[in-house]
Amino acid sequence: MDVQAFLITFREVLEALLIVGLITSYLKRVGASHFNKWVWTGAGAAVVASFFVALLFQVVLTGFQVMGSEIYLKITIMLISSVLLTQMVLWMADQSKGIKGRLESKLSDILTTGSVIGMIIHAFLVVVREGVETVFFFAGISGGQIDKAITSWGALFGVAVAGVVSYLFFRGAMRFSLQTFFRVTGAMIVLIAAGLLVQAIGMMQDIGLMKSAMPHVYNLDWLMPEHPVDEAHYVREHGTHPLISGNVGIFFKTLLGYSHSPSIEQILAYLGYFAVVFSWVRFKRRVVAPSATIRTEQTVAVRKNGDVSHASDSTEASRQYGQSAAVVRRANWG
Repeated sequence: MDVQAFLITFREVLEALLIVGLITSYLKRVGASHFNKWVWTGAGAAVVASFFVALLFQVVLTGFQVMGSEIYLKITIMLISSVLLTQMVLWMADQSKGIKGRLESKLSDILTTGSVIGMIIHAFLVVVREGVETVFFFAGISGGQIDKAITSWGALFGVAVAGVVSYLFFRGAMRFSLQTFFRVTGAMIVLIAAGLLVQAIGMMQDIGLMKSAMPHVYNLDWLMPEHPVDEAHYVREHGTHPLISGNVGIFFKTLLGYSHSPSIEQILAYLGYFAVVFSWVRFKRRVVAPSATIRTEQTVAVRKNGDVSHASDSTEASRQYGQSAAVVRRANWG
């Protein structure tokens, strides 16, 4: 859970800090630094609101535990968290290309009206979205024990590292591509989402909510049990220790959804999940690629044929393409 908490917290907090930093940097550049205090006011209110959401969520989870229905809520949270994590990664991968330009356009509209309330609300919504997402994801990876996830070393370390990275970035001591950052962290979070999915399927099969055509495809408890308890059972039955400790197994279970004895449904769901995500990414790239190819072919044709009648169209296309490239370069921040 600690590694999962670190990855989620690091990404969510850094994303929020980068956006808030973009807002304050833009305000400074346009001579509206007096709005910065309201930006931080909105961000601070969002952090407080996120803690209240976490508290409310924990109360609800405790209520389900008292009623004996906690397992059903855990399964639901895991499934929803898997979907939301995947959606967040795919959406952010697209949005990161032009996030800076869209953000500055929104801020320009707010500054035009001179609305302090608008600035507070904008900063609040940016941060509270990350906070609520983090709370929900913590509920998924911790099995409903949000308080333990929030106070884990992984979550605290994630906040600290995100703070340091964002500070160094805006001080100019560190430069990185926003798009590359979201791709790398997105790949890690996709692994967590896949793990949550197969764990939820395993829990449904354990309580009889879902049947299995093949409950145990293979058994690797001799290699690496998925939990120290399973390791203890193996030692009692065979008199020897597995090759890899159950403490390592539980690490891979929480991070990747590892199971030493998975059902056929878990294996198919795991492989199918990555097939769907990969196919979606490939589809999005194919949608974007043709437009760039058409612009390039038009420019080459005009230069080759010397067609004056299309020169103005080519110039306009090149100008638009140059503007798009500039937006991407600004979004990547070097």
